[in-house]
Amino acid sequence: MKIPFRYIFRSFAARRLTTAMTVLGIGLVVFVFAAVLMMANGIRQTLRTTGSDDNVLVLRKAANSETLSILDRSIATLIAGMPQVARSAAGSPLSSREPVVIINMEKLSGGMSNVTVRGVEPAAFELRPQVGLIEGKMFRWGAREIVVGRSIARRFAGAEVSARIKFAGDLWSVVGVLSSGGSGFDSEIWADSTQIIDSFKRSSYSTLTLRLRDPEAFAEFVKAFQGDNRLLQYEAKRESKFFEEQSEMMAAFIRILGLFITVIFSVGATIGAMITMYGAVANRTVEIGTLRALGFQRRSILAAFLGEAFMLSLLGAALGLAFASLLQFVTISTLNFNSFAEIAFSFALSPAIAASSAGFALAMGFLGGFLPAVRAARLSTVAALRAE
Repeated sequence: MKIPFRYIFRSFAARRLTTAMTVLGIGLVVFVFAAVLMMANGIRQTLRTTGSDDNVLVLRKAANSETLSILDRSIATLIAGMPQVARSAAGSPLSSREPVVIINMEKLSGGMSNVTVRGVEPAAFELRPQVGLIEGKMFRWGAREIVVGRSIARRFAGAEVSARIKFAGDLWSVVGVLSSGGSGFDSEIWADSTQIIDSFKRSSYSTLTLRLRDPEAFAEFVKAFQGDNRLLQYEAKRESKFFEEQSEMMAAFIRILGLFITVIFSVGATIGAMITMYGAVANRTVEIGTLRALGFQRRSILAAFLGEAFMLSLLGAALGLAFASLLQFVTISTLNFNSFAEIAFSFALSPAIAASSAGFALAMGFLGGFLPAVRAARLSTVAALRAE
């Protein structure tokens, strides 16, 4: 015979305090576990949405970030003139030659941090239609004016509209705030490409972003690109792929460090679940003997106590995920290991993270409930009935 589920629920009601403490402990571990995965997923999504599948990014080979890439002016002009590159309404190449540099700014919360400054050409806004002004106006081409990303305006001192920021030996007027829907561009400062080149006394760009006439003809473009001996030092990638690669190192570091901390916490939660289940066995010895006398088999008792442990785990998982889901309304910033610049992102919950968290909780429940369940199933009927 199988023990009905209502037996398990009644046992919870009889042990409210220990049940609540166990659920709370498992919930805390699940919260930390989910938060770590959400943080890594948030960084990945932020950088993934920064790039577009329709755009191609050209940079120097072996450069793992835009700031480390060097693209000669003549080479940038050569690539932009390739027949596969789309043209604007005016007939010019739909491309943006971009110097990308790092400056130091003071945070409103205190301390200094690195900020990315991107020089762009007019086509940049057609290449990235998700970028738009939410305050102020666009900078004037040929002027020492800048627009700051929404995250920069919120987190750094002196980054509001009408303020002036000093870098590269000049004062730059903040004339607008841009938003890109939560992508990495929200953590950048944009200015005229020529002005950035001149002020930093550079003779080259960092990258070239362009749009193909036919986005599906990327393989054809790469073949033509690699067939030109003048371009052997450079490589072309889909913009979305490049920014997705930028997230991998940071996301991996967060997952490894966070999961290490989570495993430590999980040991305590598993021990707590085990103590709770051992206490349940000790307090219900006569009850277990009665079940055995009524004809319930050992495997039914084993399944019932394991079921209790799993139910505790699922309740803890639901509690932890409920609190973790609130983190989606939180935006934090950290240093991107590839660019060494500040990047703001939000925690991102996904069905895969929810499933992983529930599986992790069930694993804790199994480890914490298996030995007590075995002990309950192995109790002698006569000895159990004689127990006080």
